This record gives sequence, structure tokens and C-alpha cells, in this order.
Amino acid sequence: MKIILIDDDVELLELLEEFLSFNGMEVTTCPSGKEGLAMIEKETFDAAVLDVMMPGMSGLDVLKRISSDFTYLPVIMLTAKGEEIDRVVGIELGADDYMVKPFSSRELLARIKAIGRRKERLTKEPEQVVETIASREIELDEKKRHAIVRGETVELSAIEFDILNIFVMNRGIVLSRDKIMDLSRGKEFIAYDRSIDVTISRIRQKVEKDPREPELIKTVWGVGYIYTG
Repeated sequence: MKIILIDDDVELLELLEEFLSFNGMEVTTCPSGKEGLAMIEKETFDAAVLDVMMPGMSGLDVLKRISSDFTYLPVIMLTAKGEEIDRVVGIELGADDYMVKPFSSRELLARIKAIGRRKERLTKEPEQVVETIASREIELDEKKRHAIVRGETVELSAIEFDILNIFVMNRGIVLSRDKIMDLSRGKEFIAYDRSIDVTISRIRQKVEKDPREPELIKTVWGVGYIYTG
């Protein structure tokens, strides 16, 4: 996997680069958000590891650009211990995962590998347009990784596309949060309590006629969610 690390802690960058490279990753490091974005514009990466607290352009500012212009790129956010607001905002802006400093290098490696397995499962499937069985209100373009909702193209972040794809492929089946996490990331993923709910809320904002009264992705109280199409 080709990974980009963006953090103003140069010592941490060096340690992570050495560890991840030793474990077979191709690693690029950038000590600032501005340099990181410039590199992302020039090269294609399989995942980004992004620190929230950086001088100049913050990690959240970088995440906004990635979520807007590089939706294919999964992002793991690094946050300071106890900074819950950063984690919540990061998830709302489109982050796929987060880790709290200080963290284990091995755990970071496991998170990155989980993202890689998820991408591998998706790329093994034929590149085709997957349509809902009944209403055809939503079509998913696997190649371009965007949705066509009632004839209009809707851009999705990497994790939004994956979760919406899971719903479409499991139409009419109630899915618990744990099941959604297993299908989207692998069992190694340790989710933030609100991450699935926040991501589904973002999807609803993009695909529902009225997100306050969802007709496609419905909540099954005490159990999880169901996609009715």
C-alpha cells in the first residue's frame, strides 16, 4: 500500500515511516498540511494518516479538501487525547477512522491494512453500475465511485460510498452497526461510538428527499438500519 503521513511532529513521522516501511508499506511523509495537499495533488495514495493539530493549515482544513476533491482517498485522523470534538468534527467531515495520541504503531498498521482489505474486496468485484432492485432511485458507479440519485450525480467520500454500497447490496435486510462495520472495514476496526450514525446521517443528507424523514435508509430502533429502496 502507498501511504501518506501528514504531521508536524517530524520525530513521529520518522518513526512511523521506518516502522511502516519495514512492514511493506510505501510511505511518503509531509510535515505540514500544505505540503501534504500538494503531494496528494501530484500522486495517488491508498490511504492518508493526518494529524488534526498542525500550524498553518490544520488537519481539518486538509480533510475538507480531501473530502471535496479526493473522495477516493481514505483518511485516518490523529487526535490529541481527550479532544472528542476533533473526532466528532473529523467524522462529520468525512474521516474514515481516527486514533488518539499516543498510539501503538502496530495498531495503526492494523487500521491501514483493514482499509487495504476493504479496497481489495471492492476492486475484486466487476466494475459495473449497481442499481437498486425496485425503485432504481439510486445507482452506484463502482468505477467512478459516485452515486446517481434520481438522475443527479452525487459525490461521496470513500466511506460514504462503501456504506451506501453495503445498503444497496443488502436491500431489505436490517443491518446492525457492528455488521455495517464488519462489512465496510473488517473486524479489526474499532469504531468511535457515533461514527456509523454520523456517516449515515451524511449519506441521508445527500440521497434522501427529506433527510429528516428518510424513505430510503430507515432507522430500526434498538437494532440498526435498513435500506428499503
